[in-house]
Amino acid sequence: MQKKITQRGSGVTRRDFIATTSAAGVAATAFLGGKAPAFASNHKLHYLQWSSFIPDADAEIRRQVEEFSKAAGVEVTVEMINQNDMTPRITAAIESGEGADVMLLINNQPHLFANGLVDHGALMSELAGGDIYDWANGAVTVDGVARAVPLFNIGNAIVYRKDVFDELGLSAPNTWDEYLEVGRALKNNNLPVGQTLGHTFGDAPSFAYPLLWSFGGMEVDASGKVVVNSAETHQALAFAKEFWEAACDPGGLAWDDTSNNRAFLGQTIGATLNGASIYFVARRKFPDLADKLAHVNNPEGPGGRYHVIGPRSPAIMKYSEEQDAAADFIRFMFQDDNFSQFITVNSGYVQGLTPKWENHPVWDSDPALKIFSTNAKYGRSYGHAGPWNRASGEVAEKYIVVDMFARAVQGEDPKEIAAWGQKEMENVYGA
Repeated sequence: MQKKITQRGSGVTRRDFIATTSAAGVAATAFLGGKAPAFASNHKLHYLQWSSFIPDADAEIRRQVEEFSKAAGVEVTVEMINQNDMTPRITAAIESGEGADVMLLINNQPHLFANGLVDHGALMSELAGGDIYDWANGAVTVDGVARAVPLFNIGNAIVYRKDVFDELGLSAPNTWDEYLEVGRALKNNNLPVGQTLGHTFGDAPSFAYPLLWSFGGMEVDASGKVVVNSAETHQALAFAKEFWEAACDPGGLAWDDTSNNRAFLGQTIGATLNGASIYFVARRKFPDLADKLAHVNNPEGPGGRYHVIGPRSPAIMKYSEEQDAAADFIRFMFQDDNFSQFITVNSGYVQGLTPKWENHPVWDSDPALKIFSTNAKYGRSYGHAGPWNRASGEVAEKYIVVDMFARAVQGEDPKEIAAWGQKEMENVYGA
């Protein structure tokens, strides 16, 4: 029988939490809403998440884990692995009924793994209330039940060498046609656009989906009918081939999410779609290069301008015997001072999932980061124009949209590719 997660009051700061904790490390009564802890001091908790591209972000999570562990009297083990390894770990844990108690899910994985996750409804209401963005709510809500609690989003933008742009007389591109001409000039000067179309969780779908949408193509319509085989999709695929040949490093087909970071910092590409991590690393390690960098949103196409939304959501597993402790750990991560510090150390790489974080001081700390605060404005989820659901998650996990564009840039006929994509997606959604 599934245990019920106890709902407690919120709004207590980390300082209050620690100040009211006894020397023995018993959980703070202020943090627990004035109630005694629901778990004994010898209990253990296992937390699994991705290994961030921002080392300071991982260090901050480890600090929070240590602080919570001491205050709550719960021994917490934190494990960080490559994001591309998370899906098989989650799958294996649910199938075996053992593994981490709390896992940080990405995108709409709560839909994919809903049967293995507890009902987070009370926790969601307590921590997010009615302020959470609709797309973030949709990422975790499965058949009316919250299967996780969205914590943060990772934004993306095109980072480019403004010194090279100035030297070549180029302006930051606003449309795909402008980006094509900019990319052509960059490639002619041995600094092409760097873009992956491989099976990697971040940069490949963050490029392919917005390109599809910006030409008016979509996976499914609002009713959930698969409509990817369309004239708009054909146009997007044809443009991708032209853009790839004229502007891109051909090696990108085999890149993962770290490859473009290394290439840009190695100064072998002149522009790439990425989170703020390239700029962040450059600012710390290569300040002269950082001074030459700028960011711009994804280009606009005939169908508009879009960015992929990628919420990260901690989720408690049904098999966990420490569900109350797990809920308290998530509460601790959500505390304003903890999450504010998390945003700060990420230096613009992540955004909050409620509007109050749009005005966080980090966005004014460096003009180069300001553009990332607008990602939510242009954000769409996998499966647009349909809702978050298991099928859209499966399509994303199978890289069907990414593979469509990978096949296009290698010269396959757009109509044949779109017909293939239609069949593959119908097999997932049901014809």
